[in-house]
Amino acid sequence: MLDALAHALRTRPHLPAVLGTGRTGALRTKATRGDLADLADRCTAALHARGIGPGATVGVAVRPGPRALAVLLAVHRLGARAAVLDPGAGPDVLRARLALARPALVLADAAAQAVAGWARTLARRARLELPDLADIGPVATVGPRLPGCAPALDAGVTAGALPRPWDGEGDAVIVFTSGTTAQPRAVVHTRASLAAGMAAVADLVKPQPDLPVLGGTIFVLLPSLACGAPVALPARSPRVLVRQLRRLAPQATYLTPPQLRAALAAGAVFTGRVWTGSAPAGAELLTRVKKAGADEAWGVYALTELFPAAAVEQAEKAAFTGDGDLVGAPLPGVRARTGADGELLLSGPAARDRYLGEQPAAWVPTGDRARLDGNRIVLEGRHKDMILRRAENIYPGLYEPALHIPGVELALLVGVPAPDGDERLVAVVQPARGADPHALRAALAAPLSRMGTACPDALLLSTIPLTGRSQKPDRRATTRLAATRLSAGGRG
Repeated sequence: MLDALAHALRTRPHLPAVLGTGRTGALRTKATRGDLADLADRCTAALHARGIGPGATVGVAVRPGPRALAVLLAVHRLGARAAVLDPGAGPDVLRARLALARPALVLADAAAQAVAGWARTLARRARLELPDLADIGPVATVGPRLPGCAPALDAGVTAGALPRPWDGEGDAVIVFTSGTTAQPRAVVHTRASLAAGMAAVADLVKPQPDLPVLGGTIFVLLPSLACGAPVALPARSPRVLVRQLRRLAPQATYLTPPQLRAALAAGAVFTGRVWTGSAPAGAELLTRVKKAGADEAWGVYALTELFPAAAVEQAEKAAFTGDGDLVGAPLPGVRARTGADGELLLSGPAARDRYLGEQPAAWVPTGDRARLDGNRIVLEGRHKDMILRRAENIYPGLYEPALHIPGVELALLVGVPAPDGDERLVAVVQPARGADPHALRAALAAPLSRMGTACPDALLLSTIPLTGRSQKPDRRATTRLAATRLSAGGRG
């Protein structure tokens, strides 16, 4: 698909490819299809001149947008692989990860270099921090330079014939996911698995040419552009996002659950089909999205190791009455089974080839407990999130969906250590904006009573901490919050 996109951008080059928005919600073209093709060609020539070719690793610290797309297209054309840098991981972890990947060159925009340099103190407050990029390898600037930035990527590069696109196999992208500074872990996708993932997204969403799509991830941008649809990057401010949705009227929208909740709270009206993933999305959230105008509201189950794996529409999810979290049937080509310990295992053309430094493996262990309901996947919680109370194993994912009733924004079950060595099971519920706490407690009585032996020892109403780029609920931080509240005799 990346090869097809590079060719397709040269057709109808005057049409918009990537759209941005101002504070009023007014749309503006950040890059036409021709602009993006030209950017990719210049990046290709510059990287080639620096000796980047098949098998080389390029570190990428460039914000989502036309330049990041151009870099990825250029790296792919040359047969190299991109190692994506996440400034939210912390400098020590990133340094260890990139020592494993050993990039021949690090591409960074001015913002990333500021985070690693003069703006480090300011960025640290936003939990963003990069190591000194020059410690990792040679650095080149993509986009406008600021004082103190590394030389521009294309500095001193003269125009010439571009190398022929690499048509062999090999690694395409490295995405760091977990691990420690001692044992960093990174997912490696090959050119084949990346192409399969892109094709799966295109088959799932089916973008129509010339109609806009709203979304900021590479897995949204590339398939949409390849299908001829312009892509708008979501505004960060919920109020501006609401205006953007109104002016754009996208055929398809991809936002994370936190983005959706913030947009709904600001009065968003949706059009077309809405997709969400990267964090749990309950039936209640999907129902609110449809009530706000969406034709369909879909939850996507995906991992860095296999994107996308399954999907479920609001109507099917809302009709599900069993225990656990229904995430839908595996998408075409995806195989699912459970191991002896109940862990969900996945396989398919879009699955990662291996973890960096490890041997390839046919099945992806998801870390999720699950059962198969016919051909549908029902999650029952994370293995590591198991709570042991009175010698009983309790898996939060079995029961948390039942707590997502109207008036509930988020809900987690956490285990708080008790003095006798046991654990107290605590339900931490984040009320929706404007919800009455007393009425919400009364409404939660029924689902809590149906939990049987998993009924919580305490119910706390509180804002739930979030973590990571996708702003998933932070279970560890929520456990600490619950322990502090209980020790102080708190009641939400």
